[in-house]
Amino acid sequence: MNTPDPQAAAQAWINEISDPLKWQSWLQQPPFADLFKAGLPKSGPSGELPVAVDPARMKQLQEEYVQQITALWQDLASARAPAVDDKRFAGAAWHSNPLSAFNAAVYLLNGRFLSSMVDAVQATPKVKQKIRFAVQQTVDALSPANFLVTNPEAQQKIIETRGQSLQRGIAHMLADMQKGHISQTDEEAFEIGRNVATTEGAVVYENALFQLIQYKPQTRTVYEKPLVIVPPCINKYYILDLQPANSLVRHAVLQGHTVFLVSWCNPQPELGRLTWDDYVEEGAIRALHVAQEISGQPQVNALGFCVGGTILSTALAVLAARGEKPVSSLTLLTALLDFSDAGTLEVFIDEAQVAHREREIGGGGLMLGREFSAAFSSLRPNDLIWNYVESNYLMGEDPPPFDLLYWNADGTNLPGPMFCWYLRNLYLENSLKVPNKLRVCGQPVDLGAIDVPALIYASREDHIVPWATAYANTRLINRKKPANNRFILGASGHIAGVINPPEKKKRSYWINKQLPVDAQEWLQRATEKPGSWWPEWSAFLARYAGKEVPAPRRYGNAHYKPVEAAPGRYVKVKA
Repeated sequence: MNTPDPQAAAQAWINEISDPLKWQSWLQQPPFADLFKAGLPKSGPSGELPVAVDPARMKQLQEEYVQQITALWQDLASARAPAVDDKRFAGAAWHSNPLSAFNAAVYLLNGRFLSSMVDAVQATPKVKQKIRFAVQQTVDALSPANFLVTNPEAQQKIIETRGQSLQRGIAHMLADMQKGHISQTDEEAFEIGRNVATTEGAVVYENALFQLIQYKPQTRTVYEKPLVIVPPCINKYYILDLQPANSLVRHAVLQGHTVFLVSWCNPQPELGRLTWDDYVEEGAIRALHVAQEISGQPQVNALGFCVGGTILSTALAVLAARGEKPVSSLTLLTALLDFSDAGTLEVFIDEAQVAHREREIGGGGLMLGREFSAAFSSLRPNDLIWNYVESNYLMGEDPPPFDLLYWNADGTNLPGPMFCWYLRNLYLENSLKVPNKLRVCGQPVDLGAIDVPALIYASREDHIVPWATAYANTRLINRKKPANNRFILGASGHIAGVINPPEKKKRSYWINKQLPVDAQEWLQRATEKPGSWWPEWSAFLARYAGKEVPAPRRYGNAHYKPVEAAPGRYVKVKA
């Protein structure tokens, strides 16, 4: 086998990418500059990036790289397959062919080298986060598993299927190009109202912004105070009502709660001027008032999930400023109120990017659902992008049915003015946590004025709402009596941690009734429990739900009559 001189090959690659001046110049070129340059302070009259690379550290990295790449070349020259420890290259075809194993090993080595160079960059933490994100996007995209010419498993399957896998892969790719997104599941296997979003109920109120669903009782008696759920408007509500076995809505109904749920509209161009005030006043506040009127109760229990929790908390602060106290308890699931650490989403948020959105859609227009999907997928590209490129297109496999991924692909739009206000005032300026800094619906917003017991839930591996940041909510809500609040930390991530029904007996959660200021101190003293956190929430909710009364026999009341059966029209509108 003819191979280049190992030392020469290694040095050629090193010279190409690791010279500090070349590295700094490289960072200023697309796509990296497009991602983070506009948001950085200028460090000189020419506007160069305020980053530097330590020459001594770079020299050390070069020497280490030369040693490792030389060893790989020697393996190849001896027809030995190097060890490759990565699930993308776990198939036998990668290890039975020394050249394929070599390609995978060199790719992994290069990725580690680039990551080490990012660590060597001398810059602010936020700048380094953006650089790391940009570099990792490129590294993940260039995996040899993503290309037919360098993927031995895909090549082997073409031979085994006599070309049928390639034909299917091309068909999958063309179909996805028509859809505008990569299929992560068999989307034909699900239909809203047939096998997802199936809990029985009726729409009892609607305006241009949302429909309010009231669910049918499943018990002879119910608690007198109903539960009002405000889900995120960035996604559709049925993440909380996927199928009977994993439906939070159904679980609450079976616990004896009369459940009302907000089903947000999927805004089309005619609603492109809606604001954050509209979502608070005509969304959350209106839903609370309608539930009060239908139930005849002066107070209800309320739950907000993700941005739904942010909207709901803002609404309750507005009502507190008006002298209203419509809830007896508040549950927040993976919701940000303090945006000091916005997780990996921070790579998309800086002054320049927010200002660009404001110029583009701040006066009217839509933030399109497909842009949200692309952004969220880019946070975990190997799991949510390249995994499906390989399986769907290169291997020609049909994606299996999975309700969660069906929901994930069913995107929603947001009105431009509402979205831009949200980005600037909350993510960029972190103003919501500051008492009376913001005015919403004509009222000063003070989260501390929400003087009701709150259960705050966070997921330990959440990359969108870091759990320690969500823990800060325990000090923002019910500020006069924070000891009445509770915090529960669940295992897993932003969605999987929340959707964890007891019957599955999966995962675990942590509890600690004491609420020290420091989140890590809370965790050190917390007790881990096996299974679902839902029973803990059910017990909390029952304490504030009032006495048990006969279950209502009909939906709505004389004023609010059923409009249509759940799940309603709004949730079926596509982005």
